[in-house]
Amino acid sequence: MKKRMLKRLGKFVLGSLALVLVLGVAGYVYGIGFKLHELPVADPQSQPADLALLRNAIQESRGKILAVVTSTDINPNTGKATGYELTELSRAYYVFLANGYEVDIASPLGGEPPMVLDDGLVDADHAFLNDATAMQKLENSLPVAEVDPGNYAAVYFVGGKGTLFDFPENADIQHIVRAIYSNGGVVGAVCHGPAALLNVTLDDGSSLVQGKRLTGFTNDEELFLTKKAREVFPFLLQESLVAKSALFVEGELYLDNTVVDGRLVTGQNPWSTWSTAEAIITALGHDPVARERSGEELAVDVLQRYYREGLAAARQARLAWPTLDRRIVLMHALVAGMQARWGDAWNLQRLARP
Repeated sequence: MKKRMLKRLGKFVLGSLALVLVLGVAGYVYGIGFKLHELPVADPQSQPADLALLRNAIQESRGKILAVVTSTDINPNTGKATGYELTELSRAYYVFLANGYEVDIASPLGGEPPMVLDDGLVDADHAFLNDATAMQKLENSLPVAEVDPGNYAAVYFVGGKGTLFDFPENADIQHIVRAIYSNGGVVGAVCHGPAALLNVTLDDGSSLVQGKRLTGFTNDEELFLTKKAREVFPFLLQESLVAKSALFVEGELYLDNTVVDGRLVTGQNPWSTWSTAEAIITALGHDPVARERSGEELAVDVLQRYYREGLAAARQARLAWPTLDRRIVLMHALVAGMQARWGDAWNLQRLARP
């Protein structure tokens, strides 16, 4: 009896190993079918002079824009590192420069703020890291308490989860926003950056966000990434803005969504950075400098067409833009699979194939 059981167990183990091997090989063959290794990658040696956006820059000086980043480097509830998102600073920084605005960088504590580096850096992000002027400003960021808001046409709040801890209750940030907005300037923010707007009151005592159309990192986006977000963060941004009577505009998960309400410009997530920065330029009264869209942006456009217009429209755009970053499309296919949206997962992985 024991001998027969061991023999059967041995066959079962060998069969299981064979199945795992077959599935592994099939998965490998399936994966290489996407040919992701053939996609172009950003150049870590990129310089500002390499950016076509800056070669088309407006030569006249139109004033200054203040970019504000978090000083919070550790989430006190988890002990994990946090900070501001580089991509949400670097891309907006060069949009502002190209459109004739000098950029100063500030933070609640001043000095060098904590940076978060995402995957998927583009040439503009590497150029920023190689830009001596930009890095000098960043490593010596102005304390918000020393900022004179009268020097700026606009203020732009960079996202990053650290903002949830040191933006909302900062009286100096509130003063900067109130002064710039009351003087006819533009207030912008992206992703978690709108946390800076939560407790801002205007000169008449009313809330800045009350009755305003705006957006920011959504509950669904936050909870998908961090299941215990309600426990590890002081609040969820969407809920808190709605509680302040903001008219929150929720776009598709992890896709570009920029909302403009007069001189208030907000973007939902990191994929909204380019459009948020350019919408700030528009709100300042200028047409943004022409810019070739990145492969990431083209991929996001295809995904938006899929969700808004259907598979046929997405396929048409996919064929028209062969340089789109298919990794973004594949990432959304995986997200759809994790959410058991099997139809979307199947369609999107097909769109991700070369």
